[in-house]
Amino acid sequence: MKLSATLLAAGLALAVFQPADARAQDAICYNCPPQWADWASMLAAIKSGIGIDMPFDNKNSGQTFAQLVAERQSPVADVAYYGVTTGIKAAEQGLVTAYKPTGFDEIPDGLKDPDGRWFAVHSGTIGLFVNVDALGGVPVPQCFDDLLKPEYSGMVGYLDPSSAFVGYASAVAINIAHGGTLDDFDPAIEYFKALAENNPIVPKQTAYARTVSGEIPIQFDYDFNAYRAKYTEDGNFEFVLPCEKTITVPYVMSLVADAPHPEAGKKVLDFIMSDEGQAIWTNAFLRPSRPIDLPEEVASKFLPASDYARAEAVDYARMEAVQQGFGERYLNEVR
Repeated sequence: MKLSATLLAAGLALAVFQPADARAQDAICYNCPPQWADWASMLAAIKSGIGIDMPFDNKNSGQTFAQLVAERQSPVADVAYYGVTTGIKAAEQGLVTAYKPTGFDEIPDGLKDPDGRWFAVHSGTIGLFVNVDALGGVPVPQCFDDLLKPEYSGMVGYLDPSSAFVGYASAVAINIAHGGTLDDFDPAIEYFKALAENNPIVPKQTAYARTVSGEIPIQFDYDFNAYRAKYTEDGNFEFVLPCEKTITVPYVMSLVADAPHPEAGKKVLDFIMSDEGQAIWTNAFLRPSRPIDLPEEVASKFLPASDYARAEAVDYARMEAVQQGFGERYLNEVR
């Protein structure tokens, strides 16, 4: 009996003093909103597939970075998801740590930090997400410049490019489309000044629901959100790759430095980069970062490859380096 009692006490002590990471079945992700990129399905798959609960989180990329900075001494999040430029900045600031998840070697160079401090999980292409029924008979725009016409007054929305990454990515696309470079944002500034005369709607948070409802008939957004609406929502929705040109941008994830549940965070990242996880992205009309084939039923719903030829990759590190400067110019000269 004494031995049994001793073993029981030892077992209880082991359970009490077992590291939290070994017991944790929860993880915290910053910027995993259910209506963006169909994170709702991904988080459900993570729970059913590996038994880890992650709550929804509606931050954008800029807010995620700011929160990681504020919590540097006592991190709350385990993993973070954001636009590639924010991921690069988080790595430079030491807010995230190196981890190479499942399939890391298959991610193309340029879409990952060599040490694994950030890596692409999928990419999106900037264009026009259009609620056709909300246009009131006005033609579906085909070009960025169409939106400067008076008939589109009050119909155009874009996320604040000084805060939300998709807003900044849209600004880069507009700039490239009008002959600018990552060292010359004059064309984008002039475009946004002109668009300001057309009473645009400029939210700071994800605006998918507002476009689906018709409150924002035309939004600068990624292809995957427009395809999701087109094929899963009631209504008439289109995605337009602007006639000028546009950009393709990866979204990336990182393991947070000194995360409270690092082992759970690693398991989450492994799942997202596994064949199963990457396939979930394609179901949400996202292009996975690893070279897996798109299911035919998904590939057939994208615009033709000839349209995607107008989408360019850019120097994402340089894009990050000049992001703050553009944001300041936008706030000073446009807003």
